[in-house]
Amino acid sequence: MEVTGALTPFNSPIVKLERLFDSSEIELFAKLDSLQLSGSTKERTAESLITAFLETGELKPGGMVVESTSGNLGISLARQCIVRDINFVAVVDENANKSALDIMRAYGATVDLVMDPPDGNRLAARRKRVAQLLSENPGAVTTNQYGSARNPEAHYSTTMPEIMEAMGGDLDMLFVATSTTGTILGCQKYVREHQLKTKLIAVDALGSVLFGGQSAERRLPGLGAGIVPDLSLEVQPDEVFRIPEIEMVRGCRLLAKREGILAGASTGAIVAAMGKMLPDIPQGSRVAFLVHDSGVPYLHTVYNDEWVQKTLGESPQSANLSELEVCAGR
Repeated sequence: MEVTGALTPFNSPIVKLERLFDSSEIELFAKLDSLQLSGSTKERTAESLITAFLETGELKPGGMVVESTSGNLGISLARQCIVRDINFVAVVDENANKSALDIMRAYGATVDLVMDPPDGNRLAARRKRVAQLLSENPGAVTTNQYGSARNPEAHYSTTMPEIMEAMGGDLDMLFVATSTTGTILGCQKYVREHQLKTKLIAVDALGSVLFGGQSAERRLPGLGAGIVPDLSLEVQPDEVFRIPEIEMVRGCRLLAKREGILAGASTGAIVAAMGKMLPDIPQGSRVAFLVHDSGVPYLHTVYNDEWVQKTLGESPQSANLSELEVCAGR
């Protein structure tokens, strides 16, 4: 097996969407990072983080990586580690996507579950457990996705250049879901250094503390944060949308129904944010967004009426597409 080729993220396709919204006034494009080898844009992040440690010699084959993760990064790190003969421990909480945990285990990862803390701050509890495991395993490293400069570097050097090349250098607006904020920070750096006109729209979860948000219970992992990551202090989006989880569900279902793209909760949030912003987007604008991950791990949550009713307190009927379809013009 040629390891080098297996580690490099491929240039995911960008497709033009004609059916999502009933508006001929804008051109809408989706970058399908759900087709990355591990199923999400975190493949880029994981590759960059692991490569940095290998280059400095801090990590060698046979070593150990410990990381706090809610799902996608854990899957990507597990894949990156297994092809480099590195042990990986994923520190997760009770809110983690169960299908994602199964995928991590399939890649050979050890899953370390942190029970919900009394204060409800799952992220802080996971990070505390990471610190404990590092002290117990000399030589182990954590990739620190919340603070490592190699997180945004992955998107500065791959994601944004790929988007601009596919768009012929002409893009008015890019919607990006935020958690560690590494993706949007890397895109921001590229936009500024190349003096692009592209506006960056951050899509966050209602209940996330990013960008001055108020902390509240969140049930869907992968979007938002319970602490303010160091990387986020450098992010200056042109606009921020905070999306309730039921609207993420509607966004996912609308994208599947209209375009046949099965995506995860963070992408559903982007669809909801675009629906809200659509009336204010200037005619003729070229708009793109990242399909951050596949919807397959969300089949038992986002796409399951019973889960929506029980967990989000919404009936399957009210979780249907009606509100977004009004925004979409149908």
